[in-house]
Amino acid sequence: MIIRAGILYDGTLNEPRRNVDIVVDAGRVKELRDASGSCDREAACVTPGMVNAHVHLEMSGEPDPMLLIHQLTPIQATLHAVENARKSLKAGVTTVRDVGASDGIAIEVRDAIEQGRIAGPRMRAAGKVICMTGGHGWPLGRAVDSPWDARKGVREQRWAGADCIKLIATGGVLTKGAVPGIAQLTVEEMTAACEEAHRHEMRVAAHAIGTQGIKNALRSGVDSIEHGHLLDDEAIALFKERGAYLVPTLTAPACILEHAEHGGQPDYVVRKAREINENLVQNITRAFKAGVKVAGGSDAGTPFNYHDKYADEVMLMHRLLGMTPQQALNAATAVGASLIGLHRGALQVDEPADLLLLDTDVDRDMTALARPLSVLKAGDWIL
Repeated sequence: MIIRAGILYDGTLNEPRRNVDIVVDAGRVKELRDASGSCDREAACVTPGMVNAHVHLEMSGEPDPMLLIHQLTPIQATLHAVENARKSLKAGVTTVRDVGASDGIAIEVRDAIEQGRIAGPRMRAAGKVICMTGGHGWPLGRAVDSPWDARKGVREQRWAGADCIKLIATGGVLTKGAVPGIAQLTVEEMTAACEEAHRHEMRVAAHAIGTQGIKNALRSGVDSIEHGHLLDDEAIALFKERGAYLVPTLTAPACILEHAEHGGQPDYVVRKAREINENLVQNITRAFKAGVKVAGGSDAGTPFNYHDKYADEVMLMHRLLGMTPQQALNAATAVGASLIGLHRGALQVDEPADLLLLDTDVDRDMTALARPLSVLKAGDWIL
């Protein structure tokens, strides 16, 4: 199969190429060559499939997701996750990392996708989050209260089939009574969890909004900080020293605040989102400009933050952080893929043929990402 691109962005920061034929064979990119002769399909612009490094598939953008988790049966929640996986893929998201789910749901959905039984993106799944007793995210969590308990929590998630780990380093927005700026799991607990996970070649993400909790998590050895909204200069230095990624999830607070007046969200959710938002853009922009590795992830599933709207996160990275369109696309493809570790997230020879066919050059109009003409995953036409 030959797909012709008027302009091709390969997911890296290399200069885009014009008039390129992408030769696809056995689900992979076989060749990239100058356009000539006939082709099977053509598009004004072609990019890699997008990578969303922070999702919760069983949540669907409801005003109060934590309440919903208590109300849904495991079967109902699984149906949500299956539908959201399908929506993600049709919207051009060909790889995701689910960073917290109840009842092993994300693990089962991942396996069903790999076996070809349902449609969805390539996946990593963290299983239950590891939190302190009564900590943020406890409805999706495995509570731990000592370093050895944290180590056992990692072992339990691995036994259940998780292929990455999520720690809760600070309070959060959606859990009642959890203060985003206050540290929760201790350095000792997170260090034990990271040691255990890394021993089994599992990568570790940490939910961390508050300043001290971010630095605690980085010193503990996590691979990525999720949110990171109250980071400071010392945290930036730690990011660079440790080579950790930052997943800023800009869409999550933006969607909460956009629907603050009439969205039906709990008052405490809106209040905490407003408090975080005061310095969020300034802090994350400073980290990006300092050279911290920023990976795209939207926290899809949180209030009014839908799985088929990931393009909004890419556009926010451009508009709020000052990234060029190509830098934002890079964060949402190659950088995100590097964090997740399933593939390189780039349109390069021997990589999976995960492609988006767009109607215009994303450098001129980033909204093209929100309306793909066609989506391919491993060379198969999804849309």
